[in-house]
Amino acid sequence: LEFDLATSLVGQPLVRQLVMKGVREFLEKQNPVKPLVMSFHGSTGTGKTYVSSMVIRCLFQGGLQSPYVHHFSPIVHFPHAEQIEQYKENLKHWIQGNLTKCGRSAFLFDEMDKMHPGLIDVIIPFLGPSWVVYGTNYRKAIFIFISNAGGEQINDMTLALWRARKDREEISLQDLEPAISKAVFENPQSGFWKSGIINEHLIDFVVPFLPLKHHHVKQCVISELNQQGLEVRPGIVQEVADSILYFPEEEKLFSSTGCKTVASRISFFF
Repeated sequence: LEFDLATSLVGQPLVRQLVMKGVREFLEKQNPVKPLVMSFHGSTGTGKTYVSSMVIRCLFQGGLQSPYVHHFSPIVHFPHAEQIEQYKENLKHWIQGNLTKCGRSAFLFDEMDKMHPGLIDVIIPFLGPSWVVYGTNYRKAIFIFISNAGGEQINDMTLALWRARKDREEISLQDLEPAISKAVFENPQSGFWKSGIINEHLIDFVVPFLPLKHHHVKQCVISELNQQGLEVRPGIVQEVADSILYFPEEEKLFSSTGCKTVASRISFFF
């Protein structure tokens, strides 16, 4: 995992540091006191889904296809607000049943910013430091929440720090955490709104993904060309990177879609 994060993840030194710390400390414990709970925040295309799949791939044979890895999307699994009570019941039973089969299971919750407020609280009993819940020892489980919420605030803070001449590698969690908390945990539109998960401090690691600069996008283009078995031509790399929109208007510093559209843009050139 450490090697993959170092060689494949672009422009996210803080993410590398926090994810490695979280996973390493958790796996080194023979009997962890609670499951590992991480929450990934940042704009589109900055690597949240990529890193979560990287973690899963390194820990589970078969990666995301492993029978012990469970992936939830609010749009797919919980689309109707009026059915929230039924969803709560289903989710509780699903997690309980799968932890009974295998205590070392992983649960990914995508697009937490689109989750109905209140729904996620049904999993609180599975996240805390109790020994046993519903007859199941679940303390070796991993929960990862993924959200675009807080992305705007992370972008604003990163820009402010850049203008203050603070190097990307120097940005710490302390620089970003207050802004993320306000945007994510105090926002009525967020799946974490008034959540006991926050009030009871059940998230071990809040992981901010920084906006990506032009040279990071070029690295993504090179990586994608290699992956597709295509020739890496400097002209093409430059053109693909230049075809993406950057913000703010005056500096054009950060990619507005991160690396998300790189693969589809490459297809225009081949």
